[in-house]
Amino acid sequence: MKAILTFVFFIFITTAAMANTSKGEVKVETLSYGVELNITIEKSDLNKTEVARLYKFKNSRVKKALKFVTKANKAKMA
Repeated sequence: MKAILTFVFFIFITTAAMANTSKGEVKVETLSYGVELNITIEKSDLNKTEVARLYKFKNSRVKKALKFVTKANKAKMA
């Protein structure tokens, strides 16, 4: 009986809510703005050249840092 009364109450509330909705559509005024892009590229930025160092010796600090070996890389005996 409680379930039937809850269902009837639910139907009554939903029909009352549907009866109170407005039927007209609200018109919204839209605004449009133009976008202007002004991008200039300077020639001096395009012709930059960078110099990379070349190390001749085996004992250089950069090559030592790149060849590092951790303890986890060593083989373990089972």
